Amino acid sequence: MKIALVGGGAFGEKHLDGLKNIDGVEVVALCGRRQEPTEEMAAKYGVGFATTDYDAVLAREDVDAVILCTPTQMHAEQAIKAMDAGKHVEVEIPLADSWADSQAVLAKQQETGLVCMVGHTRRFNPSHQWVHNRIKAGELNVQQMDVQTYFFRRKNMNAKGEARSWTDHLLWHHAAHTVDLFAYQAGKIVAANAVQGPIHPELGIAMDMSIQLKSESGAICTLSLSFNNDGPLGTFFRYICDNGTYIARYDDLVNGKEEPVDVSKVDVSMNGIELQDREFIAAIREGREPNSSVAQVLDCYRVLGELEVQLEKAGA
Repeated sequence: MKIALVGGGAFGEKHLDGLKNIDGVEVVALCGRRQEPTEEMAAKYGVGFATTDYDAVLAREDVDAVILCTPTQMHAEQAIKAMDAGKHVEVEIPLADSWADSQAVLAKQQETGLVCMVGHTRRFNPSHQWVHNRIKAGELNVQQMDVQTYFFRRKNMNAKGEARSWTDHLLWHHAAHTVDLFAYQAGKIVAANAVQGPIHPELGIAMDMSIQLKSESGAICTLSLSFNNDGPLGTFFRYICDNGTYIARYDDLVNGKEEPVDVSKVDVSMNGIELQDREFIAAIREGREPNSSVAQVLDCYRVLGELEVQLEKAGA
């Protein structure tokens, strides 16, 4: 399996670290915004071809699949272009930054029959997998999820502290993780509300947001997001269930008394990004729909689109 990675930022590096642990996979091309740092990353990971030309990557006959870790605003267009070139594609979250573009990607996937998967990593983190497996086994049901997604990002920087060429978004990027995960764990979302704080004068985005969700099962979710929070940083999930309380911090899980839950046997790795990539590769090899396919996560983007309309009306 020969892979091209597009986007050489902090998250692109996480995928490269995960891919090197998967048997029979070779990253043959790396595409970035600037040639020199792209070449440096290619040399670090032993990738033979480094370029800033996405079309040149898609033209390569030795590329079976593309992983997109590019700016959000490019995801839908680049995913469609990859499928038009006959390449399977994994799009880092979010699939798009509009409901219309999300639908367009699904339409292209259905037209081509190629694997198109979205990087909803929470489905693959061992912590959330453990909860999901217990829900499927009938051992617990979610009553409420309480989620905090907190960063300190008052300037346009990425996770490595480097200047970004694009602006991140609390709704279309960071909320997408929780909106999809809540539906995955508790059922289709039937009600959603949002309010947001002041718009940043330079970045042009809200730096604080609050979202309420309700699923068809009756479960509720409260999500607080901020780019103003000066630590601790990250996303923290509290599952309040009918049979226990659990707190997930990325790949780790504790119960309501902060006692660790052993999730080391949940899957073949403790790295959610690697597990996500393993599912992408396996789905291509086995000719099947992957977990977190564009079809499976599409409803998340319906909800985000509805919330965007709410917020626009409130700000009008």
